[in-house]
Amino acid sequence: MKLSGVIITYNEERNIGRCLSSLKDICDEILVLDSFSMDQTEAICRTYGVRFEQHPFEGHIQQKNEALRRATHDWVLSLDADEALSPELKDAILALKENTPQHQGYSMNRLTNYCGKWIHHSGWYPDVKLRLVYKAGAYWGGINPHDQLFVKDNRALQHLTGDLLHYSYYTKADHFKQITYFSEIAAKELFARQIKSSIPLIILKVLAQFMKSYWIKLGFLDGLAGWHIATRSAYATYLKYTLLRKLWQHA
Repeated sequence: MKLSGVIITYNEERNIGRCLSSLKDICDEILVLDSFSMDQTEAICRTYGVRFEQHPFEGHIQQKNEALRRATHDWVLSLDADEALSPELKDAILALKENTPQHQGYSMNRLTNYCGKWIHHSGWYPDVKLRLVYKAGAYWGGINPHDQLFVKDNRALQHLTGDLLHYSYYTKADHFKQITYFSEIAAKELFARQIKSSIPLIILKVLAQFMKSYWIKLGFLDGLAGWHIATRSAYATYLKYTLLRKLWQHA
């Protein structure tokens, strides 16, 4: 089993070293597909001896499909720059490489670190992600910016032990910056799909998001971080559908 590790990047100097360190002992090649970063991302990648290539960014799904296409080996492990493999997950993948894989894809739980705290509730864990796939039957889909990896036969999947460690936000400012970025992309995607918004719908969506995150998904067990996640997730919902409403007003 030959394995390609693939990552897309743009200005990821804060995260990319940790990601590459977790991959270097298990991947037969590491491909970083960069969108012309303006920080030290390329310099850091060069120190790890990876294949560093660049391609204009056309969307998260499009960029990840391009990276998947460029991978050399039949098996591909796809990570975001702010993710890393836990020791248990590395061991599970190494054990898989020593045998003949019997499935088309392998999923794993993603554990997120939010401003220094690991989040075990709030709808953030277990955040099951399909990331290890047989290339010939795999593709990225979903709705930007929320990409999702698929295989042709979803019955041919198996779950691995260990966690995919996700270092999401370091500060409150990081979170709000990402909310603004993702909300603008999501609103445009919804608009393109002819989905409409209204004030009653916005109110309903915001309340539902908060209830889901804080109460239904037990966010209160994550303490203050759980409260912040619930309120900011509700705000993200508000912003997305408000921007969508404005798009229709301007149309």
